[in-house]
This record gives sequence, C-alpha cells and structure tokens, in this order.
Amino acid sequence: MPKRVLTGLIVSDKGDKTVVVNVERKVKHPLYGKIIRRSKKYHAHDEANEFKAGETVRIEEIAPISKLKTWKVIERVNTHATPQRVEIDEPVTA
Repeated sequence: MPKRVLTGLIVSDKGDKTVVVNVERKVKHPLYGKIIRRSKKYHAHDEANEFKAGETVRIEEIAPISKLKTWKVIERVNTHATPQRVEIDEPVTA
C-alpha cells in the first residue's frame, strides 16, 4: 500500500524533533453543495530541527514513532518563489 503524502503549513516547531503541520482541504457540503475548508493538525518528525513555523512542507506517512507522531517531513515546498523581473521601458512624456 502506498504511503500518503500531504502538504501543509507548519504552525509550531516548539517540540524537539517535532513540528505540527496544519493540512487544509476543501470539501463539498453534502446537502448545500458549498465548498468548505476543513483542516487537521499532524505531528511530524523533523530529525534535524531544520524546519521552522510558517514554512510550507510535504509530509509522508510512516510507522509510528510515538503516541502522536506517525508522519515525517520530507521536503520544503517553495511557495515563495520570486517572480521573474520584467524590464519596462521608460514612460513616454508628451
């Protein structure tokens, strides 16, 4: 069975070798049909304490490490990539 991989935002990095990742998903309401947001927090293993709060990361399901930790952080997702700079000609003055 393949391992599940989720993407979320780190909301806490206070524990040693542990980060708390908030994963948000959008679901359709069964009766009204409106798209609503559902979120869940996962405790993930961060061996080197390299990830900080506010970063977007990808986590993978693993065998249980402790009571709460059954996920580990795989990689950082680059959501803040700087856009290409576009050179604009000087404005024409009439």
